Amino acid sequence: MLQLSPSRNSRRLRSLLTAIALGAAATCALAAPTTPTTPVLRTPDATLPTLGDAARADLSPVIERKLGEEIMNDIRRDRDYLDDDAIIEYLNNFGENLVSYAPGARGETNADFFFFAVRDPMINAFALPGGFIGVHSQLLIAAQNESELASVLSHEIGHVQQRHIARMLGQQKQDALLPLAALILAALVGKAGGGADAAMGVVMGGQGLAIQRQLNFSRDAEREADRVGFQTMRAAGYDTSGMVSFFKRLQGTTRLYGEAPAWLSSHPLTGERIADIQNRIREAPKPGHIKPDAIEFHLVRARARVLQDPSAKGHEDTKAAFETQLKQDNTQQQTAAMYGLSFLALKQGDLKLAQSWLDKARGSMKPKPGVLSAERTGSDGSAMFASLGVEIKLAPGQPPEVLAQAVQEAEHMHQKFPLSRMLARQYADAMIASGKLDQAATFLRDQVQQYREEPKLYDQLAKTYAAQGKIALQHMALAESYVLSGAVPAAVDQLNLARKAQDVSFYDQAVIDARERELQQRQKDEKQEKKDRGDNWAAGPNGGAKFKVETSTETLPSSRFGTAPGFGNDTRSGFDAFDSFDKRLQKRSQ
Repeated sequence: MLQLSPSRNSRRLRSLLTAIALGAAATCALAAPTTPTTPVLRTPDATLPTLGDAARADLSPVIERKLGEEIMNDIRRDRDYLDDDAIIEYLNNFGENLVSYAPGARGETNADFFFFAVRDPMINAFALPGGFIGVHSQLLIAAQNESELASVLSHEIGHVQQRHIARMLGQQKQDALLPLAALILAALVGKAGGGADAAMGVVMGGQGLAIQRQLNFSRDAEREADRVGFQTMRAAGYDTSGMVSFFKRLQGTTRLYGEAPAWLSSHPLTGERIADIQNRIREAPKPGHIKPDAIEFHLVRARARVLQDPSAKGHEDTKAAFETQLKQDNTQQQTAAMYGLSFLALKQGDLKLAQSWLDKARGSMKPKPGVLSAERTGSDGSAMFASLGVEIKLAPGQPPEVLAQAVQEAEHMHQKFPLSRMLARQYADAMIASGKLDQAATFLRDQVQQYREEPKLYDQLAKTYAAQGKIALQHMALAESYVLSGAVPAAVDQLNLARKAQDVSFYDQAVIDARERELQQRQKDEKQEKKDRGDNWAAGPNGGAKFKVETSTETLPSSRFGTAPGFGNDTRSGFDAFDSFDKRLQKRSQ
């Protein structure tokens, strides 16, 4: 569960995430069910059938995506959201590769997936409506190889692919009739002289049946996600035994607290899941090739370890862990430890030490004369090494000549990796820090045209305009950033500030008025849409999207971003006006 500040909105978000939990709790989201009362898709290891209109009727793919976006807007504002470009870029590259091997995962709307990380000490992952998948920092640290991470993300992709949230809502509607039927039957029993005890027994029996059907559905959804995930990671070329090894690690964690009886749990027992996956591994043909771990996986784990606990004690423990890792007889592990020590030194403000460790990490990846190493396959991690190098050069206190070097390095890496959003934004930061404001503004205007749903780009553009003294443009750029973050009232406030700026032009006023009308109409439409959803839905965060609440509990302690261990428990934008805004920016810059 999200550990937000103790405000009304944060409490609503925590209960919302608990309410839609279908699996991703404490161990990454690979759970399953027992005896099903609703049909479960069980086919050979091939493409599973798509869902029919029943799920669509309860939660259409378009509305499901909107709900996910609204929840993500709240998550991004939480202090434990890991807004780390390197981690986010790795997770999305890794996750998108898995999605490409999951037939129909994007659904009829062809929606993009988004993978992100949150700071949390529980081993966990979760899927939100619409293809948003979160990973706990502790899960990244606990995963020993990419196959284990693939098993987790593939499971979560399976939840999205099979539309388990929409199906859960449909199941709830069916089960809501059971207590009502029980009440009617109880009245008949009482009228027939059965007595108050008999009537009460009928009522309690109806309620118990409804609860048991929900538990059965949740377990079936988890088991189905396990099997879909198995197919996906195998098709992507990862070692399916990674799912078993990760389950065993989770089982060791579970033993600390004990598992609930199968008939009480919303997830299948870990031992049952291990046996199921082992049988599948034995029955499946042996893979021809297993993907080796990329060095980026180990570097991202190192970053996650540093960001996990920012306290002085946390940094001390992190340093000790890296020093132990340096002693391992594995080049990737040693390199990751050096990289982690560099990142840790940067966070502690020791720039000289940070650069020293980074140089050592880079040097360890260079082939040694006469030595053939099987570990050094695939990428050499140059993008992440260069990114950390630029981070160090952009740190406060660096002299102008170092900032100039940062611009050169960032520009070179952006040209080498033009699709890297991490390096593109870093290049913009380097230009802004070195005072190349006109160059930065030109670059960022081009970027916002290509990547229209990145609020960070508009934040950088606003920062550039502020440094140039272009106040009206600054507030207009901030307004677009707020729109993309879901804060429409704040965006309207920024437009009003832009309207009052001394440098605002007649053309600016016209664009501001048109944009404000669009945002006001959007607010009106969203209010009507929420009203039309009905009163039987619980309010979502910030008075936004509504969910029908269904909670799920385990015997293990609750996590801040989910419920409890069991590879399951998944607590389960933009506008066309960008065109006019971008054209106006181009005209003003000429």
